[in-house]
Amino acid sequence: MCEPPGVGFEPYDSPGRAVTAIGTPTQACTTVVAVADRDRERGEYQPLTLARLGHLLVDRDESLRWRLIAEFLEEYRWESTGTRLALLSEEPTSTGDERWDVFLAALAEHLSARDGHAAPLWVESRSLRQFWFPFNTRAARVDAVVHAPAAFRRRGVYVATQELEVA
Repeated sequence: MCEPPGVGFEPYDSPGRAVTAIGTPTQACTTVVAVADRDRERGEYQPLTLARLGHLLVDRDESLRWRLIAEFLEEYRWESTGTRLALLSEEPTSTGDERWDVFLAALAEHLSARDGHAAPLWVESRSLRQFWFPFNTRAARVDAVVHAPAAFRRRGVYVATQELEVA
């Protein structure tokens, strides 16, 4: 396990701990560890919000970003519809990469629509001027052009539906 000196990792940490990613591109691997208590005083589990996810995506490599997206979608899947809406309502701050900022807006709109709700207002201001294919092989591009959800296509992000299937 790649772990910087002085960072404790408890693989069986209790629910309610926020995920924080550590590692740099110069390390041989990146470790995702649970380090930040959210509501420890009350002992309550709090699912990851899209705003918190945006913060976690800052300065991360693509592989780790996709793992964090998958974790968010898995947590989102288990929540009630009312809670799901709340997880999307707060606008994330910039990730430092316009493509990922737009991806988060498209994801919020896609998940809202799937649950039968209007998208949060903050998503309207985000779109790309140039198309982005996060999975950039010929087959992945063709699949994304054919199967990308509308919320992603209209913002210039082409990702196939199966890449979002965790939720």
